[in-house]
Amino acid sequence: MKSPARLQALIAEGLIDSVVRRLKSGKEADVYVVRCGDETRAAKVYKEAHKRSFRQAVDYTENRKVRNSRHARAMAKGTAFGRQQQEAAWQSAEVDALYRLAAAGVRVPQPNNFHEGVLLMELVADHQGDAAPRLNDLPFSDAEALQHHDTLIGEVVRMLCAGVIHGDLSEFNILLAADGPVIIDLPQAVDAAGNNHAPRMLMRDVDNLRSFFGRYAPALLATQYGPEIWSLYASGRLVPDMPLTGRYEHQAGAVDLSGVLREIEDARLEEAARLERMSA
Repeated sequence: MKSPARLQALIAEGLIDSVVRRLKSGKEADVYVVRCGDETRAAKVYKEAHKRSFRQAVDYTENRKVRNSRHARAMAKGTAFGRQQQEAAWQSAEVDALYRLAAAGVRVPQPNNFHEGVLLMELVADHQGDAAPRLNDLPFSDAEALQHHDTLIGEVVRMLCAGVIHGDLSEFNILLAADGPVIIDLPQAVDAAGNNHAPRMLMRDVDNLRSFFGRYAPALLATQYGPEIWSLYASGRLVPDMPLTGRYEHQAGAVDLSGVLREIEDARLEEAARLERMSA
């Protein structure tokens, strides 16, 4: 196929040899299968801000740090240069998260390089060596659903122990590789310790897993892994591979974390709807 303009630069640099095909077109990026020497990899080409349907919501960008003070000032002022730097920071957020999580042993694609808005990384493959499908495209038995849910809850814990929350985790951004689920799409990942929305985002990620796998294993619908995980993390007791119960008992006199988070989310949705009506 004809190489997209953004990938031609990588071919010229010798970072990739050829483009095999486009794998998917998403809300913030297009992904291509490429050849790099003897290896087949994935190349994620980030879309420019005005071409993306996904917006950099304050929930995700809150407390993201920019080391260069000049860049930070420009971003705060909203200048053309600042918007350019904000875009670069948005793209590099996924790269940083992938390296951080891969080092922590989380099941994410291994990053290889990042150049001119293109992320080169491992191509997650199925048993036949083809690009792995998303969970959303597959049916599961009760036993399979329980197994994959257990694996992914463990990955959520491992991510949180590494200080990262996915922020948009669902069946649409988890691939089923030959050796199990792999988590992808992390440009909206947030710092668990530095973002006020972190508890709600963790709960939403875990609830998404519960709702999806609960279609195949209804017993999961009664579980409360989100509050259990966050309470262990907040108290400094959460460690990777620790046994979890899926139960959470509200302590007398303690804040009902789940209830508070639901109220916050309801208020946010109401405000968003109000603003949309005003702009219509």
